[in-house]
Amino acid sequence: MKMFIFNLIFLISLSASTLNLSMSSSPSRLNPILANDSASGEISDWLFNGLFKYDRNGDIATELASSYEFLTPTKLIVKLKDNILWHDKVKLSSKDVIFTYEKIIDPTVFNSIKSNFNEVQSVKALDDLTVEIIYKKPYFKALEIWMVGLLPYHILKDEKNLMTSSFNKNPTGTGSYRIKEFKTASDIELIANDDYFEGRPKIDKILYKFLPDPNTSFLYLKQKKLDIGGLTPMQTSRQLNEDFKNNFDILNRPSFGFSYLGFNLENPKFKDIKVRQALSLAINRQELVDILFFGYAKVCNGPFMPGSFAYNENVKETKQDLEKAKELLKEAGYNEKNPLTFELVTNTGNDIRVNTAQILQYQLAKVGVELKIRVMEWQAFLNTVVHPRKFETVLLGWSLALMPDAYPLWHSSSSKLGGFNLVGYKNQKVDELIEKGSRTINKNELSEIYKEIFKIITDDLPYLFLYIPDSITVINKKIENVEPAFIGIMHNQKDWQIKE
Repeated sequence: MKMFIFNLIFLISLSASTLNLSMSSSPSRLNPILANDSASGEISDWLFNGLFKYDRNGDIATELASSYEFLTPTKLIVKLKDNILWHDKVKLSSKDVIFTYEKIIDPTVFNSIKSNFNEVQSVKALDDLTVEIIYKKPYFKALEIWMVGLLPYHILKDEKNLMTSSFNKNPTGTGSYRIKEFKTASDIELIANDDYFEGRPKIDKILYKFLPDPNTSFLYLKQKKLDIGGLTPMQTSRQLNEDFKNNFDILNRPSFGFSYLGFNLENPKFKDIKVRQALSLAINRQELVDILFFGYAKVCNGPFMPGSFAYNENVKETKQDLEKAKELLKEAGYNEKNPLTFELVTNTGNDIRVNTAQILQYQLAKVGVELKIRVMEWQAFLNTVVHPRKFETVLLGWSLALMPDAYPLWHSSSSKLGGFNLVGYKNQKVDELIEKGSRTINKNELSEIYKEIFKIITDDLPYLFLYIPDSITVINKKIENVEPAFIGIMHNQKDWQIKE
C-alpha cells in the first residue's frame, strides 16, 4: 500500500506541468509597491493583484474589484469581490486597500508610484468589502493608479520598516501563483494557487531561471530549456534555424518604451541649449536603428509613444545635419582648439546600450566632440551614478504605461533626489500643463495637453530621444491557448496549457 501511494505521488510529480522562463537580473523586492526594477515587477505581477487591470484591448477592467461607481467626478465607490483569499487563506477586505494606500504615501517608504496618489484626498472603508475614495479634483488616472498590487494588512500591520521587511523576499499575495523560495541571484519557483479567485491556473509551476548572460538565454531557448523568451534583432534575423522556427512562434510588436541619452542639466556644459541642439543634429538615429536592430526598431522623436493619445504627429524626427551641428557648437564656444568633451555612462548586461554608446562616439567625433564611455554593473550604476545624479550624460531607457503620466519624469518637483526626473528638467509651462492634465477626466482634452507637453520637451531637449525597440517574443508551440493582444500575451495565462 505504501509503495502504491509513493508511486502515485511520483507519477503526479512527473505529470506536473512547468513553464520555464528566464530573468537576466535578480529581483530586489517582490513587494508590488516597491517593485521598481523589471525583474521585481514581472515576478510580483504573478503574486499580487490590483483593484483594476487592463484587458486584452488595453481598456480598464475590474480585477479584485467587483464593481465601481463615480458618485461625483471626485467620489469613487469600489466594491470588492467576496471570494478573494490571500495565499495564507485569510480573506481580502477593505482594510487591505486602505493599508496599501497608507504605505504608498508613507514618507519613509520610497517607491516610484507615490506621485500617482497626489490627487487622492482620502480612502476609507464603508464596510468590509466597500471602499470610498475621494479625490482632490477630477483625475485622469483615478482608476489606473489602483492597478498596483494590494498588500495584506493582517501580515504587515505591525511592520516597523517596510523597506527592509522580510516580506519583500517572502511575500504573501492574492495572485495566481505563490512563491516557493526566493534567493538572490538564483532560480525562483512559483507554485499555482489552488484558491485563486479566477480559477486555479492550468500550469502547475513557473520556474524563472537566473541567466544574466543573454547569450546563455538564447542557448537555453535553442535547447528548449525555456518556453518563452525575448530575442535580439540579430538573433531573429541571423541566428534562427528551421528547427527553432518549427518549435517556436515568433511575435513581434513595438515596445512601450524608448532609449535615450540624458543630460545632467545642472552641468554647465549642457545648460546651453545650443550644445544639446548640436549633439542632437550630430546623431544619425536611423543609422542606429539600421545597425543595431536590423529593422526591428523605429526612430524615437519624443517622450510618448507613436499611436498613443499623447503623441504629437506634428513633431518630426531630427535628421542629421553635421554642418549645422558644427555651427551651433562654435556659437557655444567650442572648436578644434577647445573641443566639447564629456562622459557617457551606461550599464553592463545590455549589449545594445554598449553598442549604442560606441556608435554615438563615432558619430559625434564627426563634429569634433570627444565622447568618453564608462560601462558599469547595473546596481552600481544605479546606486553610485544615476540616483545620486553623479554623471554628465547617461544612456538609459524608460518603459511607459498604456496611460503615460508625465509627472514622474518631467515635473520639476520630481527632479529632487529620489524622484525619476533624473536629468533635472525644469520648465514652468510643462509643470502647469502636467498639473492641468492631472485634473481632467476628458480624454480629448488630456490628449491636447499631452501633445503640447510633447512639443515643448522635444524643443527643450533634456534628452536625446534615440529609438523605440521592437519587442520580439518567442513562445514554445507546445503551450496552448496563448492569445497575443495589444498588452502582450500574459493577460490570459491562467488558461494556458502545456501539450506534452
